[in-house]
Amino acid sequence: MKSQTKIWLGVGLVVTGGAAALPPSSTSTAIAAPGSFVLSSDSICGTPPRDAQWILVQHDMPAGGEAGEAGVPADLPPDFQFALTLALIRGHLLVGDELVRAGKWDAALPHFLHPTEELYGGIKDKVGDYQTPAFDTALLKLADVVKEKNSSAYTNALNGVTSALDAGDAGVKAKEADWPSFVVATAIMALKAAISEYEEAIVNGQIAKPVEYQDSRGFVWQAERMIDSVSQDLARKDPAALKSVRAGLAQLKKAWPTVTPPRTPVKNAAAVADEVANIQRAAAKLM
Repeated sequence: MKSQTKIWLGVGLVVTGGAAALPPSSTSTAIAAPGSFVLSSDSICGTPPRDAQWILVQHDMPAGGEAGEAGVPADLPPDFQFALTLALIRGHLLVGDELVRAGKWDAALPHFLHPTEELYGGIKDKVGDYQTPAFDTALLKLADVVKEKNSSAYTNALNGVTSALDAGDAGVKAKEADWPSFVVATAIMALKAAISEYEEAIVNGQIAKPVEYQDSRGFVWQAERMIDSVSQDLARKDPAALKSVRAGLAQLKKAWPTVTPPRTPVKNAAAVADEVANIQRAAAKLM
């Protein structure tokens, strides 16, 4: 049975069907109705049912490194956690591929290592739940190909991973009744991961950590691709909101003018965070 899940990002997490009250420290304006389940970024009360109807999510990606280093938040609903992990892996591969195609194999390598080192472990025991083949071996093979700068084997190795990611996306989609809303929510969380990475890249007003800059670029570009993948459905739901989200993404992307970072950031971390918040507000009408 498909999950009747609707995800909103911004003011706490409420799922109908359990039993709990808002955490005492919560500043959420959401009211937990009788028989509701509440999940905050630091606590879980109750167990969400498979047919949860409303979810209001407030999560910031872990600070002090990218989402993968600290782990995708463990208190996310399982489908969301799995989909977000796939999205972040795609973001790494996206920017890594951009570097490979620019002939920057050494710079690309960390982005092909991160999925195995930081992300895959969180879903390795869950891939079967989503009719997805294990792809840890494929990730390792791809990283080896990049390390060896083996251009002749690169495309096949990359395709081996992306086909597994495609299967994972299909497996999640089969469980979601409102796929466009789910995709938008996942894309917003990927943007939050980008904020964390971008902030980490900047030291004393300079971009001192190019890998983190590139990670954040990959996550933003991946989030945009996700929005584009369901854009026809979103346009039917609220064309003005979709237009605002796309305009926000276009403005946000100016922080990453090239895959190789400029010495001085085009935008500071606070400005990037504000722009993601604006995108999130516009996206609320699409979820």
